[in-house]
Amino acid sequence: MKSFLRSIGTQFRTLNRPARLFLVALFLDGLLFAGWNLFFNLYIIDAGYSRDFLGMVNAAPSLSALLLGVPMGLLSDRMGRKRAMILGFALANFAIIGMILGRSEAVILALALLLGGTSQLYVLSQAPFMMKTSDDKTRDVLFSLSFGMFPLASTAGNFLAGYLPGLFTRWFNLANSAAAYQAVLLFSVVTSFLVLVPIAFIHEPKTARAEEKTEPTERKPLVWKVLFRPLTMKLALPNLAIGLGAAILVPYFNVFFAERYQMSDSMLGILFSAGSLLTGIGCIIGPRLVGNLGGKVRTVVLGQGVSLVFLLLIGFSPWPWLAVIGFLVRGAMMNMTSPLFDAFALEQSHESEHGAVNSIRNLAWNVGWAVGPYISGVVQQRWGFSPLFVSTAVLYALGISLTWIFFGPKAGRDPLPAPVIEDVP
Repeated sequence: MKSFLRSIGTQFRTLNRPARLFLVALFLDGLLFAGWNLFFNLYIIDAGYSRDFLGMVNAAPSLSALLLGVPMGLLSDRMGRKRAMILGFALANFAIIGMILGRSEAVILALALLLGGTSQLYVLSQAPFMMKTSDDKTRDVLFSLSFGMFPLASTAGNFLAGYLPGLFTRWFNLANSAAAYQAVLLFSVVTSFLVLVPIAFIHEPKTARAEEKTEPTERKPLVWKVLFRPLTMKLALPNLAIGLGAAILVPYFNVFFAERYQMSDSMLGILFSAGSLLTGIGCIIGPRLVGNLGGKVRTVVLGQGVSLVFLLLIGFSPWPWLAVIGFLVRGAMMNMTSPLFDAFALEQSHESEHGAVNSIRNLAWNVGWAVGPYISGVVQQRWGFSPLFVSTAVLYALGISLTWIFFGPKAGRDPLPAPVIEDVP
């Protein structure tokens, strides 16, 4: 463990100050927001809402992200990444607070839609910001640390959050579990505003914007031409398949373990804490595997392919301990490859198009998340979790196959295309 922490420190010190502040913000996000991710589904169920409604609430943010993702990406290009992250994060948090305090289903759904749109401004600014603050030597490190920092912080966050419902119940004499979960959710979201502190101290690199000011006319990407470019479609289609597979199952792992194995809140916290730790470790060591396994694409395909075996173990193991192992390994293997493919995708486009390309890939991801959680709620209500595990495995296999077909060693590589821009008087 000491050598692992020393390795993280060494990699962290190779980055510039804006990148390090950004990673601190991600750490705070993972630490403070863990209670929301752990208990929101259980709160909705214990508050008396149906599984169908839970599915709609989980789908609503992705539906609005689907509609607003590309405009938010372009807005991030115009605002600058720092301002976009601050505005998007703050608005999203206010929407979440309203969802927690709301009683009407219509109000909760409306705020969930607002959450999806505003959070896109925060999320879609991150990858282009990292591209701007890194170079070829530090890019894989920064992307992997960015993906690893959140789950590593969530290791402590999930562990502590698992004890908060019982603690708040005793402190405030809360009447039921729904009230305890509500208190934990509010505590998590309110304290997470601290994420904005390190972001506020970031001095965003000015190179790209300075170049824009020297041109006689402002130039912007033609997003629809970027969208229908063959390379962009190849980068987006694996996201579509894997996003739908994730959407119908991953948000409900807490419900699955709570119901199938009657896990307590504290045990859920420990389980998700361990899962976050392994995921964070996987993301940190991911860049080291790239050279050994023959490049980013091969590493992504192998890691995601191995995760399928452990996904099926979660759903169909007759023993709880084996399902737990499947959960831990699946999360680490699947998530350690995500930052590598994100970096690979942005390396295929010019900086002026990073916002557009990132938005389109997220749009493909959000197509699945706009419908998957609702479909999952309906299936859970009628047939349980088994069909969901099979469907997710099939969709993951499809996404992995597309990645290999499009970008494997024998695939024809598209040359880096010239940026598609237009002059604006």
